[in-house]
Amino acid sequence: MVPTAIRLAVGRPSGRATMIQFLGKDGWASKLSAPVPAPPAALPTASSDSKVTANHAPIPVAPPPAPTIALTYVDFAPETVTTVPESMYTDTPASNMRKVISRRLTESKSTVPHFYTSIEIPLDNVLKLRKVLQNDFDVKVSVNDFVIKASAMALRDVPELNATFDGKTQSQRSFSSVDISVAVATPTGLITPIVPSTQSLSLTDISSKVKDLATRARDNKLSPEEYQGGTFCISNLGMFGISEFSAVINPPQGAILAVGGGERKIVPGKVTMKEDGGVEKGKPGISTVMTARLSADRRVVDEATAALFLGGLKEYLSEPKLLML
Repeated sequence: MVPTAIRLAVGRPSGRATMIQFLGKDGWASKLSAPVPAPPAALPTASSDSKVTANHAPIPVAPPPAPTIALTYVDFAPETVTTVPESMYTDTPASNMRKVISRRLTESKSTVPHFYTSIEIPLDNVLKLRKVLQNDFDVKVSVNDFVIKASAMALRDVPELNATFDGKTQSQRSFSSVDISVAVATPTGLITPIVPSTQSLSLTDISSKVKDLATRARDNKLSPEEYQGGTFCISNLGMFGISEFSAVINPPQGAILAVGGGERKIVPGKVTMKEDGGVEKGKPGISTVMTARLSADRRVVDEATAALFLGGLKEYLSEPKLLML
């Protein structure tokens, strides 16, 4: 038995092999044959001067309280360890705008309860109307202009989403005017100039306003009131080849719409019911489909309200002539 035990202990990653070597030859046998030490004496249950009751039973004495250990929380940043030589990388200090964006978005993701809803929207009618406006009326509007106008109309129909949340007073503030912030990429960072009263502007007004704001934003010529505030935000990465993404809410706004680019997809044909009870199935076709994802603050709206907004957005973009009224 001893050789087998020694062989098994040596093969295991533990301290048994060390113990076997320390005991030496026949160490296990001498260890097993050693006398077993007597158990330690039991601790007294009462002090010597404890009082005795009528039944001569000593009164138990409460054990001393356990020592308390003060725990101190130390907030520290983890050390960055890199094996790349310093000659192969460059550290660039963050600009003031980058610091503000980092602070605000970190605060948003850590304090604002985000939830996300997505919808696929066909763009075929938008692209057709856009060509008609350009060829017949010499009016150039982008798909993003249609999205902004459709979002403003959907917010007019679902005003619960056109709101902000005040964290200090824990209150929701709704607005009658739809002031949409449009995300614009600049060399120093992302900025969101505002298109005020978007619901009352035409497509051409929105197009010219967005172009002017974007140009002055890249040249750092915007005044603070032109990018501070807003009731809703739109971020469109479709022109960069992005099909879909999720955006971070810009507090105190209650929601932001992330718009992807249009993609050619095969869609099933329409199914219509005949008067005689039969079913007529249409042929599958190819359609340009855009994915829109809404990031909303759960303190402002719920999932059903977000679904109503996305449904209205899809309705307006599916029938873009409604945006011309």
